[in-house]
Amino acid sequence: MSEPITLNVGGKLYTTSLSTLTSFPDSMLGAMFSGNLPTKRDSQGNCFIDRDGKVFRYILNFLRTSHLDLPEDFQEMGLLRREADFYQVQPLIEALQEKEVELSRAEKNAMLNISLDQRTQTVHFTVREAPQIYSLSSSNMEVFNAHIFSTSSLFLKLLGSKLYYCFNGNLSSISSYLQDPYHVTLDWVASVEGLPEEEYTRQNLKRLWVLPAKKQINSFQVFVEEVLKIAMSDGFCVDSSHPHASDFMNNKIIRLIRYK
Repeated sequence: MSEPITLNVGGKLYTTSLSTLTSFPDSMLGAMFSGNLPTKRDSQGNCFIDRDGKVFRYILNFLRTSHLDLPEDFQEMGLLRREADFYQVQPLIEALQEKEVELSRAEKNAMLNISLDQRTQTVHFTVREAPQIYSLSSSNMEVFNAHIFSTSSLFLKLLGSKLYYCFNGNLSSISSYLQDPYHVTLDWVASVEGLPEEEYTRQNLKRLWVLPAKKQINSFQVFVEEVLKIAMSDGFCVDSSHPHASDFMNNKIIRLIRYK
Protein backbone atom coordinates (compact mmCIF):
# COMPACT_ATOMS: atom_id res chain seq x y z
CA MET A 1 0.00 0.00 0.00
CA SER A 2 1.24 3.48 -0.86
CA GLU A 3 1.31 6.32 1.65
CA PRO A 4 -2.07 7.91 2.47
CA ILE A 5 -3.03 11.05 0.53
CA THR A 6 -5.61 13.54 1.81
CA LEU A 7 -7.73 15.37 -0.76
CA ASN A 8 -9.79 18.49 -0.20
CA VAL A 9 -12.71 18.21 -2.64
CA GLY A 10 -14.91 21.29 -2.42
CA GLY A 11 -14.11 21.63 1.29
CA LYS A 12 -14.69 17.95 2.14
CA LEU A 13 -11.64 15.90 3.10
CA TYR A 14 -10.99 12.38 1.82
CA THR A 15 -8.02 10.14 2.62
CA THR A 16 -6.99 7.48 0.14
CA SER A 17 -3.87 6.08 -1.51
CA LEU A 18 -1.87 6.98 -4.60
CA SER A 19 -2.56 3.55 -6.08
CA THR A 20 -6.34 4.17 -5.79
CA LEU A 21 -6.14 7.62 -7.42
CA THR A 22 -4.10 6.24 -10.33
CA SER A 23 -6.12 3.03 -10.74
CA PHE A 24 -7.47 4.41 -14.04
CA PRO A 25 -4.36 6.00 -15.64
CA ASP A 26 -6.30 7.58 -18.52
CA SER A 27 -8.57 9.53 -16.16
CA MET A 28 -7.95 13.11 -15.07
CA LEU A 29 -7.18 11.87 -11.54
CA GLY A 30 -4.73 9.37 -12.96
CA ALA A 31 -3.00 12.18 -14.86
CA MET A 32 -3.00 14.50 -11.82
CA PHE A 33 -1.42 12.02 -9.45
CA SER A 34 1.07 10.55 -11.87
CA GLY A 35 2.58 14.02 -12.27
CA ASN A 36 1.22 14.79 -15.74
CA LEU A 37 -1.10 17.57 -14.53
CA PRO A 38 -0.42 20.30 -11.96
CA THR A 39 -2.23 20.14 -8.61
CA LYS A 40 -3.38 22.89 -6.25
CA ARG A 41 -2.90 22.82 -2.48
CA ASP A 42 -5.03 24.18 0.34
CA SER A 43 -3.64 25.99 3.40
CA GLN A 44 -2.98 22.62 5.09
CA GLY A 45 -1.01 21.27 2.15
CA ASN A 46 -3.78 18.92 0.98
CA CYS A 47 -4.40 18.52 -2.72
CA PHE A 48 -7.39 20.76 -3.54
CA ILE A 49 -10.01 20.02 -6.22
CA ASP A 50 -12.72 22.61 -6.71
CA ARG A 51 -15.59 20.20 -7.37
CA ASP A 52 -18.60 18.81 -5.48
CA GLY A 53 -17.34 17.16 -2.30
CA LYS A 54 -20.51 15.23 -1.45
CA VAL A 55 -20.75 13.00 -4.53
CA PHE A 56 -16.96 12.48 -4.75
CA ARG A 57 -17.40 9.61 -2.26
CA TYR A 58 -19.09 7.55 -5.01
CA ILE A 59 -16.30 8.33 -7.46
CA LEU A 60 -13.64 7.39 -4.92
CA ASN A 61 -15.41 4.12 -4.07
CA PHE A 62 -15.51 3.30 -7.78
CA LEU A 63 -11.76 3.89 -8.00
CA ARG A 64 -11.32 1.47 -5.09
CA THR A 65 -13.64 -1.32 -6.25
CA SER A 66 -14.47 -0.72 -9.94
CA HIS A 67 -18.11 -1.10 -8.91
CA LEU A 68 -20.84 1.53 -8.80
CA ASP A 69 -22.60 1.46 -5.41
CA LEU A 70 -25.46 3.93 -4.93
CA PRO A 71 -28.17 4.06 -2.25
CA GLU A 72 -31.67 3.10 -3.39
CA ASP A 73 -32.99 6.64 -2.85
CA PHE A 74 -30.09 8.36 -4.63
CA GLN A 75 -31.41 11.58 -6.17
CA GLU A 76 -28.31 13.22 -7.68
CA MET A 77 -27.66 11.11 -10.75
CA GLY A 78 -27.31 14.15 -13.00
CA LEU A 79 -24.70 15.72 -10.70
CA LEU A 80 -22.76 12.46 -10.39
CA ARG A 81 -22.75 12.04 -14.17
CA ARG A 82 -21.32 15.56 -14.61
CA GLU A 83 -18.64 14.87 -12.01
CA ALA A 84 -17.73 11.58 -13.68
CA ASP A 85 -17.41 13.44 -16.98
CA PHE A 86 -15.10 15.97 -15.31
CA TYR A 87 -12.82 13.32 -13.84
CA GLN A 88 -12.95 11.33 -17.09
CA VAL A 89 -13.21 7.92 -15.44
CA GLN A 90 -14.52 6.12 -18.52
CA PRO A 91 -15.59 2.85 -16.84
CA LEU A 92 -17.59 4.90 -14.31
CA ILE A 93 -19.24 6.89 -17.11
CA GLU A 94 -20.27 3.61 -18.75
CA ALA A 95 -21.55 2.19 -15.45
CA LEU A 96 -23.66 5.34 -14.92
CA GLN A 97 -25.12 5.04 -18.41
CA GLU A 98 -26.14 1.44 -17.65
CA LYS A 99 -27.63 2.52 -14.32
CA GLU A 100 -29.69 5.25 -15.96
CA VAL A 101 -31.08 2.78 -18.51
CA GLU A 102 -32.01 0.47 -15.62
CA LEU A 103 -33.73 3.29 -13.73
CA SER A 104 -35.57 4.42 -16.84
CA ARG A 105 -36.99 0.94 -17.38
CA ALA A 106 -38.04 0.73 -13.73
CA GLU A 107 -39.77 4.13 -13.94
CA LYS A 108 -41.84 3.15 -16.99
CA ASN A 109 -43.76 0.45 -15.12
CA ALA A 110 -45.15 1.95 -11.94
CA MET A 111 -47.82 1.71 -9.28
CA LEU A 112 -49.63 4.51 -7.47
CA ASN A 113 -51.56 3.85 -4.26
CA ILE A 114 -53.52 6.48 -2.33
CA SER A 115 -55.32 5.89 0.98
CA LEU A 116 -57.78 8.58 2.03
CA ASP A 117 -59.37 9.57 5.32
CA GLN A 118 -61.79 12.32 6.24
CA ARG A 119 -63.25 13.56 9.51
CA THR A 120 -65.30 16.48 10.79
CA GLN A 121 -63.76 18.66 13.46
CA THR A 122 -65.12 21.63 15.37
CA VAL A 123 -63.02 24.77 15.13
CA HIS A 124 -63.40 27.63 17.62
CA PHE A 125 -62.42 31.17 16.74
CA THR A 126 -63.02 34.80 17.60
CA VAL A 127 -64.71 37.28 15.29
CA ARG A 128 -64.10 40.99 15.50
CA GLU A 129 -67.49 42.68 15.24
CA ALA A 130 -66.31 46.20 16.02
CA PRO A 131 -63.26 47.91 17.54
CA GLN A 132 -62.66 46.37 20.97
CA ILE A 133 -65.66 44.04 20.48
CA TYR A 134 -65.07 40.34 19.80
CA SER A 135 -67.37 37.34 19.88
CA LEU A 136 -66.57 33.65 20.18
CA SER A 137 -67.80 31.49 17.33
CA SER A 138 -67.42 27.88 16.21
CA SER A 139 -68.03 25.89 13.07
CA ASN A 140 -67.62 22.38 11.72
CA MET A 141 -64.58 21.88 9.52
CA GLU A 142 -63.73 19.03 7.13
CA VAL A 143 -60.23 17.62 7.70
CA PHE A 144 -58.61 15.49 5.00
CA ASN A 145 -55.67 13.07 5.02
CA ALA A 146 -54.07 11.31 2.06
CA HIS A 147 -51.21 8.79 2.16
CA ILE A 148 -49.62 8.62 -1.30
CA PHE A 149 -47.12 5.97 -2.38
CA SER A 150 -45.69 5.54 -5.87
CA THR A 151 -42.91 3.33 -7.18
CA SER A 152 -42.15 6.22 -9.56
CA SER A 153 -40.29 9.01 -7.78
CA LEU A 154 -40.62 11.07 -10.95
CA PHE A 155 -44.41 10.95 -10.68
CA LEU A 156 -44.31 12.26 -7.11
CA LYS A 157 -42.13 15.12 -8.36
CA LEU A 158 -44.76 15.79 -11.04
CA LEU A 159 -47.49 15.72 -8.39
CA GLY A 160 -45.44 18.12 -6.28
CA SER A 161 -45.34 20.58 -9.18
CA LYS A 162 -49.16 20.63 -9.28
CA LEU A 163 -50.33 20.49 -5.64
CA TYR A 164 -49.60 23.34 -3.24
CA TYR A 165 -50.36 24.09 0.38
CA CYS A 166 -51.80 27.50 1.20
CA PHE A 167 -50.56 28.63 4.60
CA ASN A 168 -49.80 31.99 6.17
CA GLY A 169 -50.69 33.73 2.91
CA ASN A 170 -48.15 31.73 0.87
CA LEU A 171 -48.28 28.78 -1.53
CA SER A 172 -45.67 26.04 -1.06
CA SER A 173 -45.24 22.86 -3.11
CA ILE A 174 -46.04 19.57 -1.39
CA SER A 175 -42.60 18.40 -2.64
CA SER A 176 -41.06 19.84 0.52
CA TYR A 177 -43.22 17.42 2.55
CA LEU A 178 -41.99 14.24 0.85
CA GLN A 179 -41.09 11.62 3.47
CA ASP A 180 -38.79 9.98 0.92
CA PRO A 181 -38.76 9.83 -2.91
CA TYR A 182 -41.70 7.41 -2.92
CA HIS A 183 -44.03 8.59 -0.10
CA VAL A 184 -45.88 11.74 0.82
CA THR A 185 -48.61 12.34 3.42
CA LEU A 186 -50.95 15.28 2.93
CA ASP A 187 -53.09 16.88 5.63
CA TRP A 188 -55.36 19.79 4.81
CA VAL A 189 -58.71 21.38 5.60
CA ALA A 190 -61.60 22.75 3.60
CA SER A 191 -62.33 26.45 3.84
CA VAL A 192 -64.58 27.34 6.76
CA GLU A 193 -67.20 30.02 6.21
CA GLY A 194 -66.61 32.98 8.48
CA LEU A 195 -63.18 31.82 9.68
CA PRO A 196 -60.80 34.80 9.59
CA GLU A 197 -57.70 34.29 7.47
CA GLU A 198 -55.35 34.79 10.43
CA GLU A 199 -57.06 31.91 12.27
CA TYR A 200 -55.85 29.41 9.65
CA THR A 201 -52.30 30.42 10.51
CA ARG A 202 -52.83 30.60 14.26
CA GLN A 203 -54.40 27.12 14.35
CA ASN A 204 -51.88 25.68 11.85
CA LEU A 205 -54.54 24.84 9.27
CA LYS A 206 -53.33 24.27 5.70
CA ARG A 207 -55.53 24.39 2.63
CA LEU A 208 -54.70 22.58 -0.62
CA TRP A 209 -54.66 24.05 -4.11
CA VAL A 210 -53.99 22.64 -7.55
CA LEU A 211 -51.99 24.76 -9.99
CA PRO A 212 -51.98 26.14 -12.62
CA ALA A 213 -55.79 25.72 -12.51
CA LYS A 214 -55.83 27.76 -9.25
CA LYS A 215 -58.51 25.50 -7.82
CA GLN A 216 -58.91 24.96 -4.09
CA ILE A 217 -59.51 21.36 -3.02
CA ASN A 218 -62.42 21.41 -0.58
CA SER A 219 -63.57 17.80 -0.97
CA PHE A 220 -62.17 14.35 -1.66
CA GLN A 221 -64.14 14.24 -4.89
CA VAL A 222 -62.22 17.23 -6.23
CA PHE A 223 -58.92 15.77 -4.90
CA VAL A 224 -59.54 12.44 -6.62
CA GLU A 225 -60.53 14.14 -9.88
CA GLU A 226 -57.40 16.29 -9.92
CA VAL A 227 -55.02 13.46 -8.99
CA LEU A 228 -56.58 11.23 -11.66
CA LYS A 229 -56.04 13.96 -14.27
CA ILE A 230 -52.37 14.29 -13.31
CA ALA A 231 -51.81 10.52 -13.11
CA MET A 232 -53.57 9.68 -16.38
CA SER A 233 -51.65 12.41 -18.18
CA ASP A 234 -48.53 10.53 -17.05
CA GLY A 235 -49.74 7.19 -18.42
CA PHE A 236 -51.45 5.69 -15.35
CA CYS A 237 -54.79 3.90 -15.49
CA VAL A 238 -57.13 2.59 -12.80
CA ASP A 239 -56.24 -0.91 -11.56
CA SER A 240 -59.56 -2.73 -12.01
CA SER A 241 -58.48 -5.66 -9.83
CA HIS A 242 -57.81 -3.55 -6.71
CA PRO A 243 -59.27 -2.02 -4.63
CA HIS A 244 -62.85 -3.18 -4.19
CA ALA A 245 -65.25 -1.09 -6.27
CA SER A 246 -67.06 0.18 -3.18
CA ASP A 247 -63.80 1.46 -1.67
CA PHE A 248 -62.95 3.30 -4.88
CA MET A 249 -66.40 4.86 -5.18
CA ASN A 250 -66.29 5.92 -1.53
CA ASN A 251 -62.90 7.57 -2.12
CA LYS A 252 -61.13 5.39 0.48
CA ILE A 253 -58.47 3.77 -1.68
CA ILE A 254 -57.19 4.60 -5.14
CA ARG A 255 -54.76 2.37 -6.97
CA LEU A 256 -53.44 3.08 -10.44
CA ILE A 257 -50.88 1.26 -12.56
CA ARG A 258 -48.74 2.13 -15.54
CA TYR A 259 -47.28 -0.22 -18.11
CA LYS A 260 -45.03 1.05 -20.90
